[in-house]
Amino acid sequence: MIRKITVVLILSLLLVGCGGSKRAAKKKLSVRPSRSYENPKAKPVDDTPGETSRETKKAYEYASFASVEDYINHFAPIAKEEMRLYKIPASITMAQAVLESGAGNGNLTKKANNHFGIKCHNWTGEVVYHDDDEAGECFRKYRDPKFSFRDHSLFLTGRSRYADLFDLDPDDYKGWAKGLRKAGYATDPKYPQKLIAIIERYAMYNYDAEILGTKVKDFKPEPSDRVVLHKVVKGETLYSISRMYNLTVDELKKNNGLRDNTISVGQQLNVIPQYNGF
Repeated sequence: MIRKITVVLILSLLLVGCGGSKRAAKKKLSVRPSRSYENPKAKPVDDTPGETSRETKKAYEYASFASVEDYINHFAPIAKEEMRLYKIPASITMAQAVLESGAGNGNLTKKANNHFGIKCHNWTGEVVYHDDDEAGECFRKYRDPKFSFRDHSLFLTGRSRYADLFDLDPDDYKGWAKGLRKAGYATDPKYPQKLIAIIERYAMYNYDAEILGTKVKDFKPEPSDRVVLHKVVKGETLYSISRMYNLTVDELKKNNGLRDNTISVGQQLNVIPQYNGF
């Protein structure tokens, strides 16, 4: 009898101990987080933009560019890469960029990273409004200058009116310059001559030769006392500067993306000289 009571007591103690262990285990598990039940919607969303590229950082430093050569040297590698991919002469891409952006100093370029003056045309990205042929026209805006160069390539390859240009020899920059004007890229009747003058002044045809693997030409710029960037000094006006470089006021304003005749002392203006008789 005593043995039976003893066995019962031992079994009872064991059962109580096991129950306590289970409750402790349950209590311990109840405070342990389970990854299986995490709600991904509850996580904070990181909507900060990605790392700014070196091109973008440079885009905000155009005012410190000492010359058009600095601008060209910075963006020429992108123009050459676009030629490899899309067969547009790098010389044409680079000359258009210099002319349309005022070598990076135009207001449209500074506020929209738009180096080619491409208007909205069914664009679904960000836009800015800028005075051009008419007041308050819609232009595309880019986060990074390199996207402007890529969009320029897509713009030309994606429109049938430019298709004939791709039948030209890939180093025929003169044919491309004339063809762009004929296809309606620009309204300026002197647009082809301006592109050709820029290409020849800065030997941009050598960019095409590098991509095509043809002979790179030696280039020696003709002596000239003219400059391409003019630093405004006290007392100067757009009219006086335009007369100095054989430009019209409207050409000077368009080259620099100016909405009115207001200029400031120390401002650098793109005053591309009138070469080859234009």
